[in-house]
Amino acid sequence: MTATPVPFTADDYRARMRRAARAAADAGLAGVLVAPGPDLIWLTGYAPPADTERLTLLVLAAGQDPEPVLVVPALEAPDAAKATGAHALTLRDWTDGTDPYATTGPLLDASGRFAVSDNTWAMHLLGLQRELPGTSYVSLTEGLPMLRAVKDAAELERLAAAGAAADAAYEEILNVPFAGRRETDVARDLAELLRQFDHSQVDFTVVGSGPNGADPHHEAGERVIEHGDMVVLDFGGLKHGYGSDTSRTVHVGEPGVTAQRVHDIVREAQDAAFRAVRPGIACQDIDRVARAYITEAGYGDAFIHRTGHGIGVTTHEPPYMVEGEKQPLVPGMCFSIEPGIYLRGRFGVRIEDIVTVTEDGGRRLNNTSRDMAVVH
Repeated sequence: MTATPVPFTADDYRARMRRAARAAADAGLAGVLVAPGPDLIWLTGYAPPADTERLTLLVLAAGQDPEPVLVVPALEAPDAAKATGAHALTLRDWTDGTDPYATTGPLLDASGRFAVSDNTWAMHLLGLQRELPGTSYVSLTEGLPMLRAVKDAAELERLAAAGAAADAAYEEILNVPFAGRRETDVARDLAELLRQFDHSQVDFTVVGSGPNGADPHHEAGERVIEHGDMVVLDFGGLKHGYGSDTSRTVHVGEPGVTAQRVHDIVREAQDAAFRAVRPGIACQDIDRVARAYITEAGYGDAFIHRTGHGIGVTTHEPPYMVEGEKQPLVPGMCFSIEPGIYLRGRFGVRIEDIVTVTEDGGRRLNNTSRDMAVVH
């Protein structure tokens, strides 16, 4: 187990909010509006009750030194005030029976264009539009795609710890029986191992055996794993508030020639994409390298998803390693590299590491062997 990292401070959250406000100004936006979700947690440390229908909204005006305001329901204001980032902003509450959009309206430029967090409820966005018909909005991912993409040293420390914990879980799962057990049994083992290695939240444990491995997002089911199966393992969650996500593909018993060849192709494509990581190249180039390798090997049509996604306070976030994403890599970016080959009705192979961009290349945050492990 690793030591618990030093908690983020009010100054850390203040710096993040200022960074967001400056980014909004540089993008020609009037400000940033952030509803409950990962962006609000990252900016303030505050996580309201899940799925609340009451308006909670962080308002950041664009500029160098804005005064952040968090609009909250009055009954939740005491909890909001306890958040570390609350010391860096002003709380503005509203009471049930009153109009929260009337409370929020005066805080906004009535003719401004705002970036809005992607998971904002439609009814809240429509309420703001009714209150201020002169405003317009763009999703945060579209308007400020790099807001959370570049991690500082403290964030990288947490991501590295999460990756190491996922690696430890993988090393342990190789020692459990596979043959004769259901996919759900192995998935349960994986979840327990992630918790054992200090994950506070398990987001997914994909166990795709035999033909189920050809479905990249297969939910572990009741299929009994058999000798001779290829098994895709993809698992991750949150440790100290930051994500892990890794994939390895194992074989029950010694693999045949075709299974070994396909695995080798994916492993080599993954390594080629990793070796391409360096500041300045476009995100889409990482996808192109992996895809070109697999296509040249004759399996291009069987690589049916993007090569990677960003990771941070969630396990999937911008940037994305996909054709059309021209954002250049910069030091501190963290993302997955996870090419795959999926042969319908037969098996699938995926190998995934989280990678961070350094000043002169890349560094893997997952370090278990990428060779095909034989399990029993």
